[in-house]
Amino acid sequence: MRYLPLTPADRAEMLGVVGVSSVDDLFRDVPQTARRDGTVDLPNHLGELEVEQELRALAGRNRAAGDGLFFCGAGAYRHHVPATVDHIIQRSEFLTSYTPYQPEIAQGTLQYLYEFQTQVAALTGMDVANASMYDGSTAAGEAVMMAHRVTKRPKAVLSGGLHPHYAETIKTLAHVAGVDIVRQPAAIDGEAAVVDALDADVACVVVQTPNVFGTATDVAKIAAAAQAAGALLIVVTTEVVSLGLLKSPGEMGADIVVAEGQSIGNGLNFGGPYVGLFAAREKFLRQMPGRLTGETVDADGRRGFVLTLSTREQHIRRDKATSNICTNSGLCALAFTIHMSLLGEAGLRKLAALNHQKARALRAELAAVPGVEVLTPRFFNEFAIRLPADAAEVVETLAGNGVLAGVPYSRLDPAAGLDDVLLVAATEMTPDNDIRFLPRALARVLGAKEQG
Repeated sequence: MRYLPLTPADRAEMLGVVGVSSVDDLFRDVPQTARRDGTVDLPNHLGELEVEQELRALAGRNRAAGDGLFFCGAGAYRHHVPATVDHIIQRSEFLTSYTPYQPEIAQGTLQYLYEFQTQVAALTGMDVANASMYDGSTAAGEAVMMAHRVTKRPKAVLSGGLHPHYAETIKTLAHVAGVDIVRQPAAIDGEAAVVDALDADVACVVVQTPNVFGTATDVAKIAAAAQAAGALLIVVTTEVVSLGLLKSPGEMGADIVVAEGQSIGNGLNFGGPYVGLFAAREKFLRQMPGRLTGETVDADGRRGFVLTLSTREQHIRRDKATSNICTNSGLCALAFTIHMSLLGEAGLRKLAALNHQKARALRAELAAVPGVEVLTPRFFNEFAIRLPADAAEVVETLAGNGVLAGVPYSRLDPAAGLDDVLLVAATEMTPDNDIRFLPRALARVLGAKEQG
């Protein structure tokens, strides 16, 4: 077959060159529990019409965030995306499949990436930002790797408020580089505990604000302690709209800032694609992963843009590259840039204030429900509550009645022992009627469980 050109002898020769006896040996780092035995349980092939009908029926079973009451957050947030974003994103001078290595034919792409970097640097309060990354979690992993390169130290400390998925991604990337990851136990308000773990081997401490439980933290004292110990402070933000209301990580002394940019210009999209933000102090510029776009002038003295400090060879240098994740989520970065340009500073501040206002109203309503305890002391648009029942079971019951009440923490971190904790979020998209309805629905479910 022309699509399978290699003979068994060819394959055997290739395996011999790389030093393994079989194809299965190439997957030895994949845990046995993650491997599948036998074929995938899928139906046999169908015609084009039948496949379309089948997929349409499957898609019809999805429940979108806008189909009913929705209070989920935990790292992905429902915000309004103006129709203008969808219009501008399709303009050919910006939307192109061509990589921006040849600036003479990619000025539109390079221009928006330059503006994206400027926006991210301003949002985070940092000196420089790159031209986007794959998503927030992999950006966090790249930040730890960068701190390892800068400090030449072998250990990273992750706070108990870091999103568990981010922690797992960091561990996956750091394992390859031989970085030892110390993850602290889950804590509602425990970012400062990383200070106690500082020693001469720590390359960086990673804290999140607002953290996975919604707690907003002033990390200035953590920054001072880390830097005094010769370590870097990495600040993670999963809800980038919060930077319109809270003090920026740069103002608080962060060395590296990473964030998930999905909230601006990008819908939930059933989990992706999203866009990673990455910013740092200027002195670390040459250790930053990914692409950077710079401003220049052409032969006629006209303003133009080029890739700088990152040649094409960056992506094929293997272990010598600062990053091996070559995807920079350019389309999502474009949507982010357009939305930020439409909002401006005043618009972002108003949007952030509205989010906080909605969350405060929701907190007040839920705090009045018998048996419910609000755990998060300081928050932006998300907070944690403790229920007198298993949170996952309560969420499933409410979902059966068309209410997505939030994310049980046990779904993110099953081993934490916080089965009664529920993460609840409200944004500008949460109607006041929904805010008043959720506590009543929750009270009915909890009452029924108590009687049962």
